[in-house]
Amino acid sequence: MPEPVPSSAAVSARMSRQGSRDTAPEVAVRRLLHASGLRYRVNVPVPGMARRTIDIVFPRTKVAVFLDGCFWHGCPQHATQPKSNAEWWRTKLDKNMSRDAETTEHLRDEGWTVLRFWEHEAPEDVADVVRGAVLPGKPHS
Repeated sequence: MPEPVPSSAAVSARMSRQGSRDTAPEVAVRRLLHASGLRYRVNVPVPGMARRTIDIVFPRTKVAVFLDGCFWHGCPQHATQPKSNAEWWRTKLDKNMSRDAETTEHLRDEGWTVLRFWEHEAPEDVADVVRGAVLPGKPHS
């Protein structure tokens, strides 16, 4: 896929600042999980898949947690469609969503519990679901 030409210097600068790790939603969820006594690893490579990482990992219980950005991963509520370079962006974002589905399927086939959340979801709700997956049968609120 050819690189698109930035529609403006402002757009180029904004997109280059987009972080893929340690986003505010990830950090908020991690703090809640840590405060409740859970220990985890972050940004762990997906076993058997090059160039893919899991945001929060509980290796012993094989729970993989992804906190997906609404724009980059196609949130049905908040995703927007760029007007500049629209075709290039549509292809790029479609590939992201396809890669997400492929990663989830691969991990599930390997016996993992895969939890995916959108960045707009309340960190407390996300942490509660994660605790329920990591500590089944125990109260987690």
